[in-house]
Amino acid sequence: MADSQKEKDIREGKFFAVISYISFLCIISMILKKDNKFALYHAKHGLALFVLEVSCFIISIIPLLGWLIGMLAVVVFSLFSIWGILQALMGKYSRLPLISDIADKIIL
Repeated sequence: MADSQKEKDIREGKFFAVISYISFLCIISMILKKDNKFALYHAKHGLALFVLEVSCFIISIIPLLGWLIGMLAVVVFSLFSIWGILQALMGKYSRLPLISDIADKIIL
């Protein structure tokens, strides 16, 4: 992809890349900006985060151990979301540990 096209994708997809890390809003990015590689890259990461957040929420129903896992997950996933938002605002494609491995397997 030419640099000018890449810069255009970043400029046009930055807002959608940022909202991708806010809970289920990644779905909006996937629908409205499915042809924008930058927005789609971050939307896949947001979707992976969202699925893991829901999984941890379900696990948190287990007394004590689930609560501890749930609290740890909230902190970790919040940090991942903040990191992803900052990287999207800077116009970067960044890899998040574990999340990127899952996001790479998502086919739309």
